[in-house]
Amino acid sequence: MKIINILTVLGILAFSPTNACENCGCRSQSSNKASHTHSDNTTTNNIYAQKSNIQWKAAKIGGEHEGNIEIRSGHLHFENERLVSGKVEIDMASITCTDLEGSYKEQLEKHLNSGDFFDTKKHPISYIEILECDYKGYGKYNISSEITIKNITQKIQFIANVKNGIASANLVLDRSKFDVRYGSGSFFSDLGDNLIYDEFELKIKMIY
Repeated sequence: MKIINILTVLGILAFSPTNACENCGCRSQSSNKASHTHSDNTTTNNIYAQKSNIQWKAAKIGGEHEGNIEIRSGHLHFENERLVSGKVEIDMASITCTDLEGSYKEQLEKHLNSGDFFDTKKHPISYIEILECDYKGYGKYNISSEITIKNITQKIQFIANVKNGIASANLVLDRSKFDVRYGSGSFFSDLGDNLIYDEFELKIKMIY
C-alpha cells in the first residue's frame, strides 16, 4: 500500500499543471535551452516592436557616433506580476546613424553592416535572453542575461526598470568579445587617431 501511495504522489507531481514554452527559446528555472515550463501563475507579454527602440552610441579618438537599431520581436514572462525571464530579437540590418547626413551617413551605415563590424548578412539577428531577475523593489531588477552578437554569446549583467508596460535598461558592451575587430585596440596596435573604443552603449526602451 505504501508503494502504491508513493507512485501515486509521483504521478501527481509529474502531471502537475505547467505551461510549456517550447517555441519561445528563452529559459526559466531550467538549464534546458530547447524547452522549459512555467507555473500557472506565469503570464507572457509580447513586446510591441514598432513602439520600442534601441539607441546606440560608440566613441573613437576625437569623436563619437550614435543611432538606432530596431527590435524585431520579443516577449517577457512574469510571475505574480514580477519579471522572471524573456527574450528579445534585434534586427541588426536595421542599424542607422542619426548624427550624420547624406553620403557620410550612408558610408557609415554600410560599414557597420559589413564584415568589419556586425556582418549583418551572415548574422542578421542578435539576441538578449533574460535568465534571472533579482527584484529590488519599485520596478527595479538586477538582470542576468546572455547576449548573442555574430553568433557569439556572452553573459551580461545589467540593471533594468520594468513597470507600467515599459521595460528600460542602459547597457555597456565590449564589442571585442563579440569579434567586432575594426579599429579595436584589443586586436590591432599603432592605430593612433583611428582607434575606436571597444565599449559601446545601448539604451533600450521596450513597450509591452
